[in-house]
Amino acid sequence: MILDGHIHIRALAENRAGFLKELKRAGVGGGLVISLPPPAFPAVAPSAPPLARMNHVLSWCGTSENLYPFYWLDPLEADAADQVAMAVKKGARGFKVICDRFFPGDRRAMEIFGAIARARRPILFHSGILWDGKVSSRYNRPLEFEALLDVKGLRFCLAHLSWPWCDECIAVYGKFLNAVAGNPAVSGEMFMDITPGTPPVYRREALTRLFTAGYDVEDNVIFGSDSCANRYNAGWVRQWLERDNAVYDELGLARKTREAIVANNLKRFIKGKG
Repeated sequence: MILDGHIHIRALAENRAGFLKELKRAGVGGGLVISLPPPAFPAVAPSAPPLARMNHVLSWCGTSENLYPFYWLDPLEADAADQVAMAVKKGARGFKVICDRFFPGDRRAMEIFGAIARARRPILFHSGILWDGKVSSRYNRPLEFEALLDVKGLRFCLAHLSWPWCDECIAVYGKFLNAVAGNPAVSGEMFMDITPGTPPVYRREALTRLFTAGYDVEDNVIFGSDSCANRYNAGWVRQWLERDNAVYDELGLARKTREAIVANNLKRFIKGKG
């Protein structure tokens, strides 16, 4: 089975049947579905009140076992803690956060990340260049996410392999591995989402460095497409899968590792270790 670890909802209108049809055309059996954005992101898609956004993503996912609803949260909103509690109660499997005007280590945001960790839910962060027309990418450099070492028990994922700072992302992952191994007080876990991100000309180099840098990454890499539920692009997804598989062939990645990248690692990111 293939699971897509990065699917956005970008419209209020729902076409779940069409979405499922396109997933099947792509050979994809499900994935991580991100709710409509909070009000801070009007250029991305229409927003709605928190409960409406949560119910909306739940409706898109329905009762499908392999569709995982994630709630897009702005941790600087005054009622962010209440939104976390609401989303968890309603069935959110995790949270999406984009740091567009604050660093990940902002005290206000860190309090909310702590609440999410205590609720045993993961966070998918945008990381890398942010195409939002604003001066915001500096908040999304991988090094800034070192602050999450202080959030006990947090599972988090940096999307897009932090392109163009892919080397920095890999290095930060190595730091988290070392910190967890050397300090019992550090109990979080970092994942890396290889959603483009990387333009095709950079893809082979980025994946080669990721899998040959010498870190144990095989259980912490997640495939994603950044496609949209309301117009899921099956051809685009197949193209990226084929491109990645060609690199994996060159690297001699084992079948078990490939299955982990396209399915099992996402399940573990969402469900945790037990």
